[in-house]
Order: sequence, then C-alpha cells, then structure tokens
Amino acid sequence: MIQTVEAVIDEQGGVHLMEDIHLDRSHRALVTILADEPSIERQETALLSEVVLAADWNRPEEDEAWSHLQLAR
Repeated sequence: MIQTVEAVIDEQGGVHLMEDIHLDRSHRALVTILADEPSIERQETALLSEVVLAADWNRPEEDEAWSHLQLAR
C-alpha cells in the first residue's frame, strides 16, 4: 500500500511527520521538497493561459475533432 503523509524537513535534514502513522515494519520512502509557498507568478501565468486556450478549445472545429470521444446520448 502506498501512503502519502505531509512532513516538514528541518535545515539539518530531519524529517518531522505532520501526523502519526503506524507501520508494521520498516518501509522505503520518497521525499519531495516543495516550495514554501506556491509562486504567484506561476498562478497568474496559468490563469492568463486559460483565457487564450479557451478561445482555441471552444471552437466548433475542436468540438468536431473530439466528437468521437463523446458518450452517445
């Protein structure tokens, strides 16, 4: 079973889990270091891109191109 648990890693590399977990034995783990805060610049870029992409995606030609994936009604 794969389980994801939030943790904080201190400056010395110590891992501190944010919740208690109970394991029946030792397990391997992967650690991903996240940015402290999501970048506002990245969020703005995603929002601005949405408008441009929507203009392209919401064309009749796009609907026709993907119509074979629509469920029969």
